[in-house]
Amino acid sequence: MRTVLITGASRGIGAACARAFAKAGFDVAIHYCRSAEKAEALARELSGCGVRAVTVQADVSDSKQVKAMFDEVYGAFGHIDALVNSAGVAHVGLLTDMTDDEWDRLIGADLSGTFYCCREALREMLRAHSGVIVNIASMWGEVGASCEAAYSAAKAGVIGLTKALAKEVGPSGIRVNAVSPGVIMTDMMAGFTGEDLAALRDETPLNTLGAPEDIADAAVFLASDKARFITGQVLSVNGGFVI
Repeated sequence: MRTVLITGASRGIGAACARAFAKAGFDVAIHYCRSAEKAEALARELSGCGVRAVTVQADVSDSKQVKAMFDEVYGAFGHIDALVNSAGVAHVGLLTDMTDDEWDRLIGADLSGTFYCCREALREMLRAHSGVIVNIASMWGEVGASCEAAYSAAKAGVIGLTKALAKEVGPSGIRVNAVSPGVIMTDMMAGFTGEDLAALRDETPLNTLGAPEDIADAAVFLASDKARFITGQVLSVNGGFVI
């Protein structure tokens, strides 16, 4: 049975990825940082679908906790065939108002966490000469967004890491790609008014906003054999918002 570890899987895009990978026949390791109850509920849901599901806790900005998390997953499943880096936080505001702590928290969760998880996954993937990594980036990592400069920088870093890592580990049979979401209706959109969302919808050529399942389906595709000749790519799933 193939196994996937999905970070930030207790809610939003991560939870949608967990459901989609389970539907595709993967055993699933559900990572969470603070939302234990949601993660456990999701694990029970997936276990009812005929796959094995476990929950693992870690602050991905802490490399020691990341290593312990991977050790726990290896103990439960023996191997990790796919890694989906979905954990992250957002920050909206002027860069000049951002504190050092806010910057460190965002970069730690969104960029350093992706690096730490990739590094741990690759230790075994390189030995096996097999594996897939899918990083969840953002369209703002491609083009930047006003009042989201730090978030844009972190996600641009994720894209750069994805492209470089694909070249580095490709000779070992490992593929690394990114999914770059547009405006997706998750908890991160909670602070937006109905007027804000209507404006974003109007700016999207498909005239609709995305759902977490749109990103999950793209991640499953990139992890599948149907994408066997795809690596180092950024699959933009944004309704045409950024072209």
